[in-house]
Amino acid sequence: MYELCPETPADTPEVEALLDLCFAPGRTALSSYRLRDGVAPVRPLCLMLRNEFGALMGAIRYWPVRVGGRPVLLLGPVAVHPTTQGEGLGGLLMRESLTRAAEMGWRRVMLVGDLPYYRRFGFWKLEGVEMPPPTNPDRVLGIELAPGAWQGVAGPVEREAGDSASGNEMRRDPPAGRGCTEIEPPDHSAG
Repeated sequence: MYELCPETPADTPEVEALLDLCFAPGRTALSSYRLRDGVAPVRPLCLMLRNEFGALMGAIRYWPVRVGGRPVLLLGPVAVHPTTQGEGLGGLLMRESLTRAAEMGWRRVMLVGDLPYYRRFGFWKLEGVEMPPPTNPDRVLGIELAPGAWQGVAGPVEREAGDSASGNEMRRDPPAGRGCTEIEPPDHSAG
């Protein structure tokens, strides 16, 4: 049994330690981190997964950005503790957080990653969406949480500024009752 909870500011050091364990030491030099600097994450979508002993086994984060003046969720990072990689925990975090994002009214999500992995969740290569260099354009992926949400949305990815993310395209409040929940281990056959 796992416990799925939104990340709180008190959890940040533990989540950062997991990210340090899972990624290269220079991870904060990536262009996606420049879009996050000084911008608050979308807290209801930043989720943590703990095992029955309370150990952090996985985490996923989201940040508000703009593309062509339109609000977009930037997914990442998503990390799973090395001792549980391959057990479906990353997929569980992806599916649960994307469901919650849609419930909150977010319309589109993007990330920088490997298409063969993220295709299983519905992501595809975005055309005309430009991450800051030196990002490989083939790794800029997106998914629609509402039909046609990426149609006509193109241009450079920009940092979110202040309260401009609260435009009428999405609702910012999470659905009621979305605190910590117990969750069954993933079915390995589900991917």
